[in-house]
Amino acid sequence: MPAKDLAEATKRMFLPFMQMKDFAADPLILAEGDGIYVTDVNGNRFIDGVSGIFACNVGYRNERVIEAMKTQLDKLHFHLLMHSTNEPAIELAALLDEITPPQFTTSHLVSGGSEATETAMKIARQYHRQTGSPGRYKIISRYWSYHGGTLGSLAASGGAVRKAVYEPFPTGYVHIPPPFCYRCPFKLEYGDCGINCAEMLDKVIQGEGADTVAAFIAEPIIVAGDGFVVPPPEYFKIVREICDRHGVLMIADEVITGFGRTGKMFASDVFDVWPDILAIGKGMSGGYFPVAAAVITDQIARAFWGDSDEMIQFHAGHTYGGAPLAGAAAVATIRELLDRDLLGNAARVGGRMKTKLAALAEKHDVIGQITGEGLLLGIEYVQDRATHQPFPDEVAFAKRVDAGCRKRGLITRPSLHVQILGPPLILTDQQADEMVATIDAAIAEAVAGLNRSAADRASAAASVGGRDD
Repeated sequence: MPAKDLAEATKRMFLPFMQMKDFAADPLILAEGDGIYVTDVNGNRFIDGVSGIFACNVGYRNERVIEAMKTQLDKLHFHLLMHSTNEPAIELAALLDEITPPQFTTSHLVSGGSEATETAMKIARQYHRQTGSPGRYKIISRYWSYHGGTLGSLAASGGAVRKAVYEPFPTGYVHIPPPFCYRCPFKLEYGDCGINCAEMLDKVIQGEGADTVAAFIAEPIIVAGDGFVVPPPEYFKIVREICDRHGVLMIADEVITGFGRTGKMFASDVFDVWPDILAIGKGMSGGYFPVAAAVITDQIARAFWGDSDEMIQFHAGHTYGGAPLAGAAAVATIRELLDRDLLGNAARVGGRMKTKLAALAEKHDVIGQITGEGLLLGIEYVQDRATHQPFPDEVAFAKRVDAGCRKRGLITRPSLHVQILGPPLILTDQQADEMVATIDAAIAEAVAGLNRSAADRASAAASVGGRDD
């Protein structure tokens, strides 16, 4: 189909979180990918600065993954879901057991991150029901979080804009403030705050009644439309202790942060705190096939192991969960991450990029902070660096910078105030430097644009004020 016709046809689509009237006016329609680059139907090439959506960790056209999928496609493309499993799914489950700490023994395979987080919450509720605490059903999560687009996972999420149009949600979902030290919701200063954001979990569990709370779900690093949050180092240690004290399961939503994104296989390793249930996806198959999983400890798994007449099996599933192609893609991707030490590369190149971005903050006073781990980095833009005051929402400064980046051949992920970077883990030093240089130029252009607008407004006001009526 010609590029013009393709553009016209986008009017017949709904894309996620996109106002299609705006998108269809100038659509980005991709045709090819290679390494860290994508090319659109008009021949324009871009650095993919967000790995598709934090999924393409091993890059585009990875021969190992493609060949594994081709081989599997020639053998078995699907299986009898309610009657069987298959070799690649079993191999994937064994590999997940290998790359997680010893307490994790069992995986339930699904086909997307939303399914993984919702599965984790279902497992938590059923676990308590089958271990003598049937009253535990509430899920505590955090504002700003994003746990997926299905109704249950969205109910656990914390972004008002994404949720408002789908209310009311099912009962049993409770939220606490995020651990955002840069602009603390409690107006406290780190080092003098007693990590109140973590202690709030204890207060809420007690306030709700511990015997009604099933689980606490949290991303190690919040990457959502409302912000980018890396918690203080003590945060998850305190959370883990609180959960243990009250018999509440801890779920880590590592859909974005897993599989090398932070320089470790899982971000739980960055904070040296492990949950009871790991929800994983995205980079698990490098974006080559939909796959995700909930990985659980042996203690939880034992509650689901019994005779048929006990009816204690997990009572949920999804059509493409454990599909042969998913297993083949995921196993090849994980082996690629390990064999090429892409985790080490993410840590090293991500550290280099973070240092160079910090240098940009010395040059541009609109940069409030550079934060993140490995190749998951956030640039927080502010109107006043001294007070951390953000730009007014209508300015959407991060989106202005992103537009400048795209014009120069770099795609990033902006919210109103934060620009998020998450390129493929195969990124080189030279490519990282190119990304930083592009961001530098885009920031300068965005600042100049704001200054021109301010000057125009001042000139117009002076003209009106100076009229001789």
